[in-house]
Amino acid sequence: MNELVQATKDPALGKAVVADDRAYVFHSWSAQGKLNPLPVAGAKGSVFWDYDGKQYLDFSSQLVNVNLGHQHPKLVQAIVDQATSLATIQPAMANKTRSKLAKLISEAAPGDLNHVFFTNGGADANENAVRMARVHTGRRKVISLYRSYHGSTSTAIALTGDPRRWQSEPTDGSVVHCFGPYLYRSPFNSETEEQECERALAHFEAVVQLEGPQTIAAVILETVVGTNGVLVPPKGYLKGLKAICERYGICYIADEVMVGFGRTGTLFAVENFDVVPDLLTFAKGVNSGYVPLGGVIISEKIYDTFKERAYPGGLTYSGHPLACAPGVATFEVFAQENILENVKTLEEKVIKPKLAEIASKHKSVGECRGIGMFWAIELVKNRQSREGLVPFNPTPEQYVPILEVVAECKKQGVWPFHHFNRIHIAPPLNISEAQLIQGLEVIDKALEIADRYAD
Repeated sequence: MNELVQATKDPALGKAVVADDRAYVFHSWSAQGKLNPLPVAGAKGSVFWDYDGKQYLDFSSQLVNVNLGHQHPKLVQAIVDQATSLATIQPAMANKTRSKLAKLISEAAPGDLNHVFFTNGGADANENAVRMARVHTGRRKVISLYRSYHGSTSTAIALTGDPRRWQSEPTDGSVVHCFGPYLYRSPFNSETEEQECERALAHFEAVVQLEGPQTIAAVILETVVGTNGVLVPPKGYLKGLKAICERYGICYIADEVMVGFGRTGTLFAVENFDVVPDLLTFAKGVNSGYVPLGGVIISEKIYDTFKERAYPGGLTYSGHPLACAPGVATFEVFAQENILENVKTLEEKVIKPKLAEIASKHKSVGECRGIGMFWAIELVKNRQSREGLVPFNPTPEQYVPILEVVAECKKQGVWPFHHFNRIHIAPPLNISEAQLIQGLEVIDKALEIADRYAD
């Protein structure tokens, strides 16, 4: 690793990279004049580094997508081999690599999720899943949660519940938001997981009734809510929601863009909750983001809708061979390297005990929660009141306490994922035990800064 780092060390080039970036690149979700992006010179496994030679442990898997780490040789070689044999072909033609990946996904998916429509990423996967549900049911409305993110394209941003939606409004007026389960900050005043499950389901069914079941095409939920809190649904919630959907002829769409492909310790997160959706969307981890790829896995009843009726949608790069090739290799790596077993082992051996220790020693930690290789540390000003260390949708000035914690982590060589008053734990699934411990210890130490702001 050090040889790789030294070979790319070039501070002058790093400054030139940033200069060109600031002159010509327009960044997402950012005020352009306030940016100072890190110039990345290289990456390997769970580590990336800059042109000064400073290394960072990637505790966010970039955007929770580099599930198999950086520059995995089997994924890289798959892209090289595919480029050599057939770099691209339009989606209307049959392609060996695309067909193989669709077969692998369909055979691995639960229940009768037997068909795959490929997209370029997660947002357009959700766009197309909603379109399929609307055509299938002949209805228009879609229900999603306030604490959610489904993408930034037109329908996907309407589905999104968090503040990123606000500046795009008015959006799709047929999207309805409701509350999902979140016991630590229960909107239903629940005291137990069982109460939260029961009350959240009653709330959902009430929204269905008030909106008119005959008008609702689908409900879309992140199987485990991602950016908005790593909220693991209580036992029985997803099965109960599916039962309500079946009662009223509503399609259940599981958004697994962030949590699919091993993040929760199972290939698909719904496997943890013994439920089969009508449609399941994926992206990110399917090929660790090496080439953009997403998709919708489709149940038989929805597939049947389009047997004799043309599906009104398509993408030029649907199932691009260069994206599908590392997807096929991903299945091989999962089997050869026992990725799912590694996630479960490290969860029990390292993550759970270390986060329990962190929660017990830091007065700024309100709760640690998660599943597999996907956890959140929720930071508070006061454990009794549960007031967040920073408020919901904080201003830059209000965000300072979290940014100071994050800055200390980066100073110590760990790059964490953070959102509002939470630090998220989402490293590559094949991270070593030593690296995982190292990252958690850095976060543990950095939380002493958060403690200064807590009562």
